[in-house]
Amino acid sequence: MSALWIAHVKVTDEAAYKEYATRATGAIADHGGVFLARGGAYEQLEGKDRPRNVVARFPSLQAAHDCYHSAAYQEALSFARNAAERDLVIVEEV
Repeated sequence: MSALWIAHVKVTDEAAYKEYATRATGAIADHGGVFLARGGAYEQLEGKDRPRNVVARFPSLQAAHDCYHSAAYQEALSFARNAAERDLVIVEEV
């Protein structure tokens, strides 16, 4: 069963976050992830507004988990930690 990464992001350092996004793209692809949404128009209905919304589909919950904990993604994430406010969840599709 496939799984989704769902991220809500407010970028505070554009240059550092761009470096994160460049590096993370490769790590995500290496684990079978494909982007379904990456930025773009949105409508905030509830909760805290974070203007960058990203959804990536992985072939399984395990693949999504493994991607997050991979050395390549953790290296990419080091650029995002002080460059954004983020929420990220993995959700299994039905």
